[in-house]
Amino acid sequence: MTDGMDGRDDGRPVRRTPARGDRDPWRDDAGWAPPPAPRRAGPRGEDRRTPGPGEPSRHASRAGDADPGGRGAVPPSGRRRRPDNETDQRTDRVPAVRRRRPDEPAPPRAAGHRRGAGAPRDPSRPRPAAAPVPPPDAVAETVRARSVRPRHTSDDTAPRAAATEHDDPYDAYDAPVRSSRSGSAGDDDTHRAATPAASSPAGPPPGDDRAGPRRTAGTSARTARREAVIRRRRRIGVLALAVVVLLGVVGGGAYVLGSSFFDADYDGPGTGDVIVQVVAGDSTSQIGQMLTRRGVVASSGAFTGAAADDSRILAVQPGYYQMSGQMSAESAVARLVDPAARVGRLEVRGGTQLDDTRSPDGATAPGVLSLISQASCGQIDGQRRCVSADDLRSTMEKTDPGELGAPSWALEDIRKAEPARRFEGLVSPGIYDIAPGTAAPDVWRELLAASVPRLEAAGLGDAPARTGVTPYQALIISSLVEKEGITPDMPRVARVVYNRLAVNQRLELDSMVNYPLDVQALRTTAEARARVGPYNSYAVTGLPPTPIAAAGKAAMAAALGPEPGPWLFFVRCKPDGTSCFGTTLAEHQANIRQAIADGAI
Repeated sequence: MTDGMDGRDDGRPVRRTPARGDRDPWRDDAGWAPPPAPRRAGPRGEDRRTPGPGEPSRHASRAGDADPGGRGAVPPSGRRRRPDNETDQRTDRVPAVRRRRPDEPAPPRAAGHRRGAGAPRDPSRPRPAAAPVPPPDAVAETVRARSVRPRHTSDDTAPRAAATEHDDPYDAYDAPVRSSRSGSAGDDDTHRAATPAASSPAGPPPGDDRAGPRRTAGTSARTARREAVIRRRRRIGVLALAVVVLLGVVGGGAYVLGSSFFDADYDGPGTGDVIVQVVAGDSTSQIGQMLTRRGVVASSGAFTGAAADDSRILAVQPGYYQMSGQMSAESAVARLVDPAARVGRLEVRGGTQLDDTRSPDGATAPGVLSLISQASCGQIDGQRRCVSADDLRSTMEKTDPGELGAPSWALEDIRKAEPARRFEGLVSPGIYDIAPGTAAPDVWRELLAASVPRLEAAGLGDAPARTGVTPYQALIISSLVEKEGITPDMPRVARVVYNRLAVNQRLELDSMVNYPLDVQALRTTAEARARVGPYNSYAVTGLPPTPIAAAGKAAMAAALGPEPGPWLFFVRCKPDGTSCFGTTLAEHQANIRQAIADGAI
């Protein structure tokens, strides 16, 4: 066992390791201890070498130097004297500090030391200035900011605590905040032990998965300031968002109120000519928007408000309407519900021929060409403009049917027919809308584009499989059925036509004979039957080259599905138009006599 701290006997007392419970004289009542001294560099060169046997120690006298106290010779100028507690081998040991024995008198304190308890104060020395006390608000803000418990998992609590312990230089200044509240070491220890319990009554609540210690008053003041700035920015952001939402609500409400109570509107019935179109499925609001775009009314809201007072607006049908510019909303609604304002409306009925026809009493029935011409009229720029029937007929005769929209399944037969009758039967019965002021070629394209799908929807494309005839031939038979019988008799009339075609027998239909004569009559004259032509069913066999009228849905259904039967003859034998059917000529002659007796003929 050695006598000294570093294994050398230099006359110094042996340092005793303090036992548990001994008071450390180097710590004050507040728990403060001097920081460890920095490591001092040892000698270099020769002075660092360990003396060998017989060589004088580095502490021995050199060249007659005095060695007072036996503590070693004073090193020459420019050399550092090795401390007494430095060993021959260089280590990282902190230099020892000599402790005073308990029975040794205390050396006199130098200036600046605290005087002992009960000692009189030197009146010649000025009182030291009191340490600045931080404002209560700052201390409370620091404690409150550091009491926030961060969310950490239990896995990263220990590394995070170890990495962040006393990293912030401000923590050194926060330490006195904890210790200055008590005056003795015992009180300080008691306070430090009671502080966590006071800040956290019973630990984390059950189910709280946040690990890690809560922040206490020792947290950095810089962190508190940063968190205060974050909270202030959050408050500013929330306030800005609330202002934006409030402005949006106020602006939207102002727009709704303004559009409801301050809709622009014109005065009077308006001026000029404007033709507008109502599309199928348009609501009142959509009609108002269309009228606003065309300059008829000032705003859609004004029109909607005026239309709410007139229930007739719900009966407005799709089509074209004659309006004026800059009309008041009330005037626009009144004009729109007036039937006279409807323009461009074309209605074709079943049995209508392409040209005008005459009845026995001298009345004239307009044909399809005349109906199209009348529907195309409209007031444009102060003038009434229409496409004439002659323009329509000329366009039909001189323009290729394919360019005007004729169906592909009828093109071959249409090109072979007489040009003046080639579009007969292609405009099926129904209602069409023609834009006033449209040229003749465009009128034909619009009509055929709307009519052909209707014909195909009736099943003409299935005619070869159902009846053994082409779609165009089925259309011709449909027109014959339309002209010859009433609806209940149409399936049996179609059967008579098919039965006669099957045995190559002449059809002998009066409607075929009267067709080229443009006469609407039930009977024919001997002169008419004597005329030679492809439509004279008493002179030729087979079907006519074109349909003889527009065929309706019932007639097309009968032509595509005739009623089974052996009939070869029929005659209108009742005043209501009902026909009587016969298989033989004798039966047919008996039916004729019955018709004369009943006044049907």
